Amino acid sequence: MHISDGILSLQWCAFWYLLCVPFWILGVREIRRRSEKDPKYKPMLALMGAAVFIISVWHIPVPVTGSCSHPVGTPMAAIIVGPFATVVITSIALFFQTFVGHGGITTLGANTFSMGIAGTLTGYGSYVLLRKAKAPLWFSAGVAGFIGDMVTYLTSSFELAVGLHAGNLLHYWWLYFMGYGPTQIPLAIGEFIFTAAVIQYIADRRPELVAFGGVAYA
Repeated sequence: MHISDGILSLQWCAFWYLLCVPFWILGVREIRRRSEKDPKYKPMLALMGAAVFIISVWHIPVPVTGSCSHPVGTPMAAIIVGPFATVVITSIALFFQTFVGHGGITTLGANTFSMGIAGTLTGYGSYVLLRKAKAPLWFSAGVAGFIGDMVTYLTSSFELAVGLHAGNLLHYWWLYFMGYGPTQIPLAIGEFIFTAAVIQYIADRRPELVAFGGVAYA
C-alpha cells in the first residue's frame, strides 16, 4: 500500500490529495466534537494513532507493484475513535512512516485515500451494518478488519493502474491486485482474527468504547 515517491505523476498525486481534503476536514471536526464531550478521547486517539503506525509499518515488499503488503489497523481504530478521526491519524502515521522508508510525501494523499479513507470507511461501514443486523461483536469486528484490509489494496491497485496504465485500466488493476494477493490475503485473514480479538477484549472491559448508536454490544 505504501506507494513511493516517483511512481505516480504529480498530477495524480495532486488529485488524490484533493480527494482527501473533505475527509480531513470532517476528521478534525469529529476530533473537536468528541474531545469536548469526553476528555479521555484525545489520549485514546493518540493510542490508536500509535497502533495504526505500528501495525501498518510491518511490511512485505511486493516487487510487481512497486509497493508493499501489510496489515492496516484502521478498521479497528475507526470502531474505537470514529471513522473520520481515523482518516486524520492515518495521515499522520503515514507521514511519519516516510522517515523510515515507507511511502512518500508526494504520494501521501494516495496512500491516505487507500488506507485511511477507502479501507477505513468500508471496514467501519460493514461493522455497523453487521452490528445492526445483530451479528456477534467479534465477528462484526473481524469482518471489518478483513474488508478494510482488502479494500485498501483494491484501492491501491486502482491508483497504480489508473495512474500508470489508464488506457488498459481493468487489466492492470487486476494484475496489480493479484501481485498483492499472495501476501495480502493471509494478512487480511490475520487482521480478521486480530481485530475480532482486540475489539472483543476491549468490549468485555470497556464496552462504552465500542458503542454505536445505542446498540448493545455485550
